[in-house]
Formats: sequence, C-alpha cells, structure tokens
Amino acid sequence: MDFTPIARLGILLVRPGALLMMAPGFGGQQVPVPARIGLTVLLALALAPSVNLASGPNVGIVVTVFREVAIGLSLGLAARAMVAGAELAGHLCSQQIGFSYAATINPEGGARNGVLASLYGLLAIFTWLGIGGHHLLLRALHASYEGLPIGAGNLDASLLASVREMLALVFTVGIRLAAPLVAVLLLVEIAVGLISRAAPALSFYVIGDPVRLAVGLIVLGVTIGTVPGVTRTLTDSAIEAAMTMAGAFR
Repeated sequence: MDFTPIARLGILLVRPGALLMMAPGFGGQQVPVPARIGLTVLLALALAPSVNLASGPNVGIVVTVFREVAIGLSLGLAARAMVAGAELAGHLCSQQIGFSYAATINPEGGARNGVLASLYGLLAIFTWLGIGGHHLLLRALHASYEGLPIGAGNLDASLLASVREMLALVFTVGIRLAAPLVAVLLLVEIAVGLISRAAPALSFYVIGDPVRLAVGLIVLGVTIGTVPGVTRTLTDSAIEAAMTMAGAFR
C-alpha cells in the first residue's frame, strides 16, 4: 500500500495547525481540541488543490515538519503580538491604578492576568476578528505556500531582525495604549506628593490611593476606546512583520 499521499497530507496539516495554535480566538484553551483539529483539517483540504506537495516527504521528514511549524508559528505571531501588546497596556494601567492584585484566569492562555490586561486583550481579539484579521491570516497562509513551498529550506540571518521587529510591535502597542493613563497618574502622584509635602498632616497613603483610583478610572473610561483604533492601525504592520519572519525560513 502506498502511504505517500497520506504522508503528504499529514505534512500539509502542519503549517495551518501551527498557525491556528498561535492565532488568538482559534488557538486558545477556550476552543475545544476537536474543534481546532477540525479547523486544521478543513484548512488543509481547502489548500490541497493549490499547494504543490511533490517535494514534501522526499527531503527529510523531520526537517520539513520543523520548517512547516516555524512558518505557521511565525504567521500566527502577527495576531498574537497585537493581543500581547494590548495585555501589556492593561498590566501597566493596572499597576498604576492599583489593580495589580485583582487577577483573573485569562481564557485565551489559561494564565492569571490582571483584570485590565484581560479586558484589553479581549478588546484586541474582538477588534481583530471584527476587522477581518483572521481573513488576512488565511490569505497570508495561502500566499506563504507560493513564496515558501513545502520542503527543506535555509535559515536566513534576517530572523533575528524579524524577532526584534515583532517584539518592538508588542511594546509599541502597549505603550501607545497605556501612555495617556500612565502620564496622567504620574502627574497625580507628583501633585499628591507636593500636597503632602506642603501639609505633612495629610497622609500620602490616605489621600493618594482614593485620588489615584478615581482619576485612573476616569482616564481609563476615556482612553479605553482607543484599543480598537490602535489595533486596526497596526494590523497591516503586524501581518508584514509576520510574513518577513516566515520568509527567514526559505
């Protein structure tokens, strides 16, 4: 019996599977494993007619699978970086307001996150899905088979630059979202410190925490609406960065 077609189909499952494992909204722990497997199989079957599998298992199965996993994870990092940046902004805001002790279980990764980090992350995911970010990922996945066909490849030196660019994207999103609240609360801290210095009878801890909480919640209510806008603005940059990272595995 010839198992070559089955082996080629198995290799075709790897890249979509790695992308779905990384992509938010599809690869989180809240998505049942059978659903993720079913989506992977459907993607592989949809891609099979347009993907050349001739060189799949003939160049070393281990090398081929490793390369397919790396490319799929690189593409999925586009959306993951956006969500990670939004969660970073939530952590910074929580730390400044004083919500850092209030933690919940993040439904996406299963780890404990601050309340604001979870809120910012979910807003980023909903925005990503709302603007069709998952469609952009699927188009990028299909295009990757043209520029990066299945088979062995070389690891390009541009990988380090791509990783640096992806990390920079995370910090860019986080700082842009958290900067207004952090700046306002810094001014509040300075003002409270000056008041405490001028009137030592007023305890810094007595007046500082309520003022910080009240101002922080007001600023948060005004600025949280920027999460969809920032996510939408940087989506194309995230996809380009992911394609560049995937291209390092030519």
